[in-house]
Amino acid sequence: MVHYQWMKKRRIIIILGPTASGKSALGVKLAKKFHGVVLSADSRQVYKGLDVGTAKITKREMRGVPHFLIDITSPKRTFTVAQFQRAAQRVLKRIPTTTPVFVVGGSAFYIEAILNPRPFPKVKPNPKLRRQLEQRTAAQLFSQLRQGDPRRAAAIDQRNKRRLIRALEIVQALGHVPARLAASPFRALKLGITMPRHQLYKKIDSRIIQRLPGMLKEVKKLKSAGLPWKRLESFGLEYRWLARVRQNKVPPDEAIAKLQSDSHAFVRRQLTWWRRDRTIRWIRNQRSAEALVHKFLVE
Repeated sequence: MVHYQWMKKRRIIIILGPTASGKSALGVKLAKKFHGVVLSADSRQVYKGLDVGTAKITKREMRGVPHFLIDITSPKRTFTVAQFQRAAQRVLKRIPTTTPVFVVGGSAFYIEAILNPRPFPKVKPNPKLRRQLEQRTAAQLFSQLRQGDPRRAAAIDQRNKRRLIRALEIVQALGHVPARLAASPFRALKLGITMPRHQLYKKIDSRIIQRLPGMLKEVKKLKSAGLPWKRLESFGLEYRWLARVRQNKVPPDEAIAKLQSDSHAFVRRQLTWWRRDRTIRWIRNQRSAEALVHKFLVE
């Protein structure tokens, strides 16, 4: 049973935005200014060793600001959003309610898991169904999920077969992936980073090229540590394409082009999902963010 009383005093500032929009840097600056801490709401940065491909913040970039929910599990293990939710609650209970908490992340599902602490339904794995679904392509799985649960389909990586299969497993058991609480027990301010689309795409493309050598080394290291190719590809766009390069399935130039194109499409889906949330305050610079946070904390 979840007890909400302690949560009602907690003020949480959410910093969200698409890939490469500068969430981590802004989170550090705001936490530094307002003497807060940062909780990562990234579904991949929970894994140790997934550093370059996830653009994980470094110790130097943290600038002394405490960060939580990063590097908390092995990539060899399955780590569910329910486990993430419980880990987040344990962290929040240790932080004084007077300390501002900045939740930084691009995973809408993980942000929801922090803000809305009602436990996720326990749906056991269905091996028979999983074997059947494994035979289908990601596109077929996504189409099936969109028909069965449009809300969940709008927020999922449509090329991640592992997540698609799990979502369909829950849909078959419950009829849909349950929505979270209508209102969070926390006092929350949502800040969304916005910038011109062409500028964002340019940042994404240049970052991919800049990080390519490091990502290739990282994929090689993870494979040498015992991760199967299938598991590596399940970690999302960067690992999917770089694992295929390492297997000589696609040349590097083609992988870069595909990764850039897929990243642009992912950004469009992220923005489409977040634009539906009228509680998000969209910001273009640090000054406007600071003003909104200051007003929120003194209210």
